[in-house]
Order: sequence, then C-alpha cells, then structure tokens
Amino acid sequence: MKVSEIPFRILRFQYQIARIPLALIEAGMVARVGSEAPARLFYERSLGMLDAAVGNALGDADLAKRGTALAERSTALGRAAQLDATAAQTQENATSELDAKRTEVREAQEEARAESQRHAEQARADAEERKRDATEASEKRTAAAKRQADEVAASRAKSAEAAKRAEQDKIRAAEQKATAAAASKREDAQAKRNDAASKRAQADRMEKLAEVENQKRRSARASDNA
Repeated sequence: MKVSEIPFRILRFQYQIARIPLALIEAGMVARVGSEAPARLFYERSLGMLDAAVGNALGDADLAKRGTALAERSTALGRAAQLDATAAQTQENATSELDAKRTEVREAQEEARAESQRHAEQARADAEERKRDATEASEKRTAAAKRQADEVAASRAKSAEAAKRAEQDKIRAAEQKATAAAASKREDAQAKRNDAASKRAQADRMEKLAEVENQKRRSARASDNA
C-alpha cells in the first residue's frame, strides 16, 4: 500500500462510521413507510448522491457506484409514482367527464322525446280542430275536401315523426362522440400506467443488479480477509 493512500483509507473509514446513523435512519424508514413514499425516495436519493460524491472524492469506486445506483433507483421510482398518480387522475377525470356527458345526453334525449311528443300531440289537435271546423262550417263539403284535410293532418304527423327521428339521430351521434373521446382518454391513462410500470420494473432491476454487485464485492472482501 502506498503511503499516499493512507489518508484516503482513513477518510473512507471515518465516513463509514459517520454513515452508520444514516443507515439506521434508512432502515427505520423502510419499516415505517412504503417503498414509493415521497419522503423515503427523497431521503434515499439524497443519501445516494452523498455516497456517490464522497466515493468519487475519496477514490472509493464501490461507494460511488452504490450511491449512484441508489440515487438513480430513487429517482426512477419517484418518476414512476408520479406517472402512476397522473394516470390515475387522468382516468378519474375521463370517467367523470364520461358520466357528465352521459347525463347530458340522457337529459337531451328526454327533452327531445318530450318535444317530439308535444309536436305530435299539437299536430293531432290541429288536425282534429280543422276537422271540426270543416264540419261545423259546412256540411256541404265534399268527400274530397275531407280527404284533403285528412292528408294534411297525416303529412304534419309524418313531418313531426321525421323531426323526432332526426333529433334522435343527432343525440345518438353526440353520445357516440362523447364515448369515443372518453375511451381515448382511458387508453392514454392506461399507456401512462404501463410506462410507470415499466419504469418501476427497470428500477427494481437496477436495485437487484446493485445488490448482486454488492454481494460479489462482500464475498471478494471476505475471501481477501481470509
């Protein structure tokens, strides 16, 4: 061992001692909060950055790698949690909007049906009134005049029915448009959830790789000490 390396070994040993309380805090936090809790992720990211900085400054490659892996894992989990929350909020908003659209369409349908019914009833009332007026005005009207009055009434009733069908077609088109928009938002929310799950899986792989690497180093040190 070179003499120039002694101060760095001493500093690395001192940092290991100073880090013990931080490790205890980290272990206690694991037992109290979830793995994706913002406070825990912030603490782990800060601790990882500190380890990485000290490892680079003291020439401890293992410490620097562990710190970098911890910081990157915490950052990835934080992003995944944020994407999860965004996706959930987007899905909730889409569901609320869809419910509102359905309520609006349902109310429009009911109003259209009532309006069509009023038109049909008014058309029938007008036809009946014209029949009565024609009968009271002159009994001399011919059968052709009566047929003409009936044809006018039938034409108006047919027009009212056509208007009713047109309004219903318009309502159905609006409902289909609202349903398609809501489905598109749900697909977007699902895509964000998938992205969050992918990032979380990547973070877990990074954590496992870091643990395997640490295990290898501990085994190597145990062999060297033996």
